[in-house]
Amino acid sequence: MILVGVLVNTLAIVFGALLGLLLGKRVPEKVTQTVLGGLGLSVLYVGIRGSLDGENAALAILSVVIGGVLGEFLDIDARLHQAGEALRSRLAIQHSSHSFAEGFVTCTLVFCVGAMAIVGSLQSGLSGNHATLFAKAVLDGVFALVMATTLGVGVLFSAASVLVYQGALTLAAQAISGFLTQPMIDEMNCVGSLLIIGIALNLLGVTRLKIANFLLAPLLPILFHWFF
Repeated sequence: MILVGVLVNTLAIVFGALLGLLLGKRVPEKVTQTVLGGLGLSVLYVGIRGSLDGENAALAILSVVIGGVLGEFLDIDARLHQAGEALRSRLAIQHSSHSFAEGFVTCTLVFCVGAMAIVGSLQSGLSGNHATLFAKAVLDGVFALVMATTLGVGVLFSAASVLVYQGALTLAAQAISGFLTQPMIDEMNCVGSLLIIGIALNLLGVTRLKIANFLLAPLLPILFHWFF
């Protein structure tokens, strides 16, 4: 089954988020903050490691800059927050110390942007190899557990984003498998990993980047390779 990796990843997030919601009030705040800091450092490591896959710095820079400009024009970050708040209102979920949208958007970005989401989905679609998505499922499950203790039920609903986004990537990869080359995949991995670094810096409180506005950037290397 071509989507088995995506389904396992989604279920891991659901399980982790549910467990985090159950344990939320029992986990001391200082423990949660320490674990979040550790996860931030881990995400930073994953981003730095993946960013080294690219071989064309100019292409990566252009992809990030142009992707960011497109994202600003489309206002992706605001639209994601609006979608999160609309979902919260539709489900009649009460605000907590953290908004539903914050948990939904933050975890959607962490789960969907980056090397493992892109490369894992491509591997599943191109060759039926789900190993990367299985490994990502373990990481995402732990992250969902920790984030749900502080950001609430919005984390749970970010699993739907993973199902749609990675499922679409997997099916698209299967459809265009004859057109993608390894250099394209490497550059997509590099650009996605740069966004992961941005997410890590946000988690560590270093920056407040609107990473959602860069979501188109990892797809641009395909266009650059095809046209240039």
